[in-house]
Amino acid sequence: MPFLFDAPPVPSLSVYGSDARFPVHRIYCIGRNYADHAKEMGAQTVSRANPVFFMKPADAIVAGGGDVPYPSVTRELHHEVEMVVALARGGRDIDAAHALECVFGYGVGLDLTRRDLQAAMKAKGLPWDVAKGFDASAPVSALRAASDIGHPAHTRLSLAVNGDTRQDTDIADMIFPVAEIIAELSKLFELKPGDLIFTGTPAGVGPLVRGDHFVAELAGVARLEGRIA
Repeated sequence: MPFLFDAPPVPSLSVYGSDARFPVHRIYCIGRNYADHAKEMGAQTVSRANPVFFMKPADAIVAGGGDVPYPSVTRELHHEVEMVVALARGGRDIDAAHALECVFGYGVGLDLTRRDLQAAMKAKGLPWDVAKGFDASAPVSALRAASDIGHPAHTRLSLAVNGDTRQDTDIADMIFPVAEIIAELSKLFELKPGDLIFTGTPAGVGPLVRGDHFVAELAGVARLEGRIA
């Protein structure tokens, strides 16, 4: 049966050492997954009973670096560097003990945020999708297959802007590790092959302006370099 118009292309990411690309289904994000970031955003404690999730559209990705357009209707674009998990398997109610079996690989990305819009929506008790799910809000590196590198539990996650380090942590400091994030998400959604999970950002989030050059790195795994255009 024909479509009424041409279907949009499938968003995808490159894979280190392969000509095949990873097709993106959905983008899930967890908030407040590093205690220092939760504190800088005004939350003194984080409940492990209630992880905070939100989503971005799949076509929000900017694949592999390069220019990232400064978004409209904001004067306060913020960077949030994150480890990104790519799933090759999914399901519902996945046991945390087997959750890593779903993982295809890992990368590094930026959860770009219109911070002024987010603050305004929060103050009114309204949803803040417009602050997180805008066009080009998810720059992501090429992916590194877990079959090549395993499942990193201790490695440096960092972001430099114009040569100055802004964010720097070890992923071991995550409140919810990857297996738990997958298990918790699968209680709320049926996870699918092609899903990406942004695993939270450490302290040090801050503004990006036009012309800024950024380098995000998950040491030994992935690197993402680009410029705010």
